[in-house]
Amino acid sequence: MYNNNMKENRQLLFERVVHQFAIYGEFESAQPFGKGHINNTYRSVWNQAGVRVQYTHQRINEQVFIHPGEVMENIERVTSRIRKKLTEAGMKDVSRRALTVIPAKDGKPWARDDEGGWWRTYLFIGGSHTLEQTSSPKEARFLGASIARFQSQLADLGGERLHETIPDFHNMEKRYARFYDALSKDCRSRAKDVQPEIDFMRKNEERGAVLIRALRDGSIPERICHNDTKINNILVDDESSEALCVIDLDTVMPGTSLFDVGDLIRTVTTRAAEDERDLSRVEFDLIFLEALLDGYLSEALNFLIPAELALLCEAGRNITQIMGLRFLTDYLEGDHYYHTTRPDHNLDRCRTQIALIKSMDSRWKQAEDIAAGLAGVADSPAFDTGKRFGIV
Repeated sequence: MYNNNMKENRQLLFERVVHQFAIYGEFESAQPFGKGHINNTYRSVWNQAGVRVQYTHQRINEQVFIHPGEVMENIERVTSRIRKKLTEAGMKDVSRRALTVIPAKDGKPWARDDEGGWWRTYLFIGGSHTLEQTSSPKEARFLGASIARFQSQLADLGGERLHETIPDFHNMEKRYARFYDALSKDCRSRAKDVQPEIDFMRKNEERGAVLIRALRDGSIPERICHNDTKINNILVDDESSEALCVIDLDTVMPGTSLFDVGDLIRTVTTRAAEDERDLSRVEFDLIFLEALLDGYLSEALNFLIPAELALLCEAGRNITQIMGLRFLTDYLEGDHYYHTTRPDHNLDRCRTQIALIKSMDSRWKQAEDIAAGLAGVADSPAFDTGKRFGIV
């Protein structure tokens, strides 16, 4: 009963706040839409002079994004830039290839509901769908190319630095500080049962800091990245099956392009689930890696520098490690961040990430050869992390 009442209340809040947006015509209907777990999403239908037009509306989750206004400022700048690039290139269907933010009637890119909640509205992109998993090398290539195209469109975004919507999101040093704090407190007395996982994280701490330190000392440039590079964040045309645009832009912020590449490698190059308990199924798939990097570099070679290219494989290992560390930290803290459905769920997730890292290490030379061949660059001694950390 409580959940039903809560849903009805949100529906009423939405049906009142939607009229604050600069949408013209007669409101016909609205229904919950999508499968997202972070923001409440609805799709509405309006009659505009006899034409039915649809919009997407979302209430921003303020527990995750504590400055919704800054999130929307980022999104407005990013989407405007992408539309400008597409228009200059003579691209057709620009409104289907970039999200269109519909402002409120006061000109702001958001509106507030009766409870103070923050809402945004986009023009709905019809004739499109998303994929839920990467099931073939072809899809891996498609995913890599789509994310690289998105990065390329924003590589020369001028003006003020984008807001950090989640500060230090991929800062390994900060993640280790929190891990050690959780370990020292051991509030659930779990540390004694996870010593192998703790030892692995301690042993790999220095290597885990490679990306964040290279970014901090200027060895690799700061760029705009998406930070949530999963396949269902790409809209696909129903008829042509080509990529239309990248969506879910809440986490777009400054970082390194390698953060996105790393999460692509982590999620695309194994067929195992993120919480797989049969660790024999967790294998680093070089065929998917090659397809993914081939697609990514087909669009990214025009803006990446040699130091970034040399760290492509390392990025995959790095983001896999940071996720394993986050799962282990949450386990030690009592499972309050990630949703769990069984005892030791976060521990299972951690062990899967560690197993993937070990599989990566066992095939490191082959992976580096694939990346170097596709990138067309010689090995860079300054970033030869495999040799530096005794992998090869």
